[in-house]
Parts: sequence; structure tokens; C-alpha cells
Amino acid sequence: MAPKRVLRGALAASITPLRASGSELDEDAFGPLVGFFVEAGLDGILALGTAGEGILLEERERRLAADLFLQGADNRLQVAVQCGAQTTAETVALAAHAAEVGADAVVVIGPPYFPLDERAQYVHFLAAAMACAPLPFYVYEFESTSGYAVVPAVLERLREEAPNLAGLKVSDTPFERFSRYLLPELDIFIGPEALIHDGLAAGAVGAVSALASAFPRQVAAVVRNPSSEGAARLAELRAFVERFPRQAALKRLLGRQGVPVQEDVRAPLRGLTNDERGELDAWHGALNPTAGSG
Repeated sequence: MAPKRVLRGALAASITPLRASGSELDEDAFGPLVGFFVEAGLDGILALGTAGEGILLEERERRLAADLFLQGADNRLQVAVQCGAQTTAETVALAAHAAEVGADAVVVIGPPYFPLDERAQYVHFLAAAMACAPLPFYVYEFESTSGYAVVPAVLERLREEAPNLAGLKVSDTPFERFSRYLLPELDIFIGPEALIHDGLAAGAVGAVSALASAFPRQVAAVVRNPSSEGAARLAELRAFVERFPRQAALKRLLGRQGVPVQEDVRAPLRGLTNDERGELDAWHGALNPTAGSG
């Protein structure tokens, strides 16, 4: 196996192209989507995360989507695959598959619904890390989504027991909740765009941004030249997108930029209403007067 590149820089937390009212992967759209990210100057993508609806897809779909993202990237981008699932067994299977097909890293969010205690967290993440070793392994900390926070002591223990633990993606806010995960010898990626400047100044190595699915150039620019003003501008863009169903809105914005992805999302997520679509289009048109009409 060829040596994997160390994750750094600006990564898009990518949407997943779907069709047929969200019931199927839109296989033809993966290549153009990844090409859009390459042309925009991103360093990589996180596949099948929160923006990517990963936890709503069946295991076979997630395997295929990982393959399609990697084929589209063709070594032009780093590809990290989010393999967190509801059970340890499925998480382990997905992590092993990501390693087998050539991902640059595996990322795992804790299973939602049941609030895992410290021991359960440790056992779950260790099993996932071992399944993909020696591939770099990252914990995805997002308390508001998983329903509980990863205990920092769990990470310290994993650092000793899982040699491939490379770091975390941290999507917690405000900065005080984010900063407690800036642990020695772990690479931290920032989820909230508003924290990019402060996070990088405090030692984070990059950002994994859902906003970068639709605004990759803007996010990459702020990661490469961090400023409080740039982070604030990204926060404004993200706040507007969050007024709508996020995954559908990001897909709509991609379509307006000529990327052949449909707005379809996997139920129980919902698409945009006609009124929402009109409002989003008007806003994006004001930002980009030359943008298409979708």
C-alpha cells in the first residue's frame, strides 16, 4: 500500500449525490463534483459525514460512495471517509473497507441516540481504529449531533493504545468547547467556519467545512490566509445556508454553479420548498450575479 498523505488544509465536508427522490446514489455526479473541488483548490474532502448524509445510507451504499469519491479524486485530493454507524460492527466493516480501497484516512463519529459512557466510547473507537490500521484514524467530535461529547480522557487513552490515531474533527461551539480538544500530538480540524481563524491560531491544522461543498474557494482562501474578518464572512454565509434544509440547500447551490448534482436528499431529510428555493436563488444571485439559475 502506498504511503498515505497527511491530512492538512481545507477539506470539504462533501454532500453525497443522490437521485430518485433520494433513494439511490447518483453515480454519474461523483466525478464532476470532485472535479469542482479540485478546480476550486481544496486539499481534500470528507466523504459521508453530516453534510453527506452518511448515517442515513445503507452499508452497501456507503461502500460504493466511498469507491466513487476515490475514483473521482484519482489522487488529486485527500479523501477521508466518515465510517461512523449505529453499531460497532458496521463501523468496523466500513473502516476496514475504506482502508482496503485506498482512502487517505478514516473518520468516525460516535453512534447517535444512546449516550455512551467513557468505557463504551473507548471500546467503540478503539475497534474502529484497529479495523483500519495503519491508516490514519480521526475521531469526529460533534456533541449536538451524536448527543454526547467524546471524553478527552478517552482520546488520551486511545493515543496510547491506537498508534494510528491521528487527530479529530471538532464541530463543537463556542470556542471554549472546541479548544478543550486541542490535545498534544493530535491534529485538529475545525468544523465551524466561524472558528477557523481562532482555531488555526491555537494550533489546528486545517478545516473540514460543510460550507466548502458549495463555497470551496471562499473556505480555502480563509484557511490559507486566516483572518477574523474572513472567518466572520464565512460564518455569515453558513448562517444563511442554515436557514434552509442544509443538505438540499448545498446541493441547490452546487447546481447553480454548474455541478450536475440534484437536490434529492435521503428521507427523513427534506428538500426545499418552492419558496425556499426562490429565496436561496435570489440570495445566491446577489452574491454571484453571473451564477446560473439551476
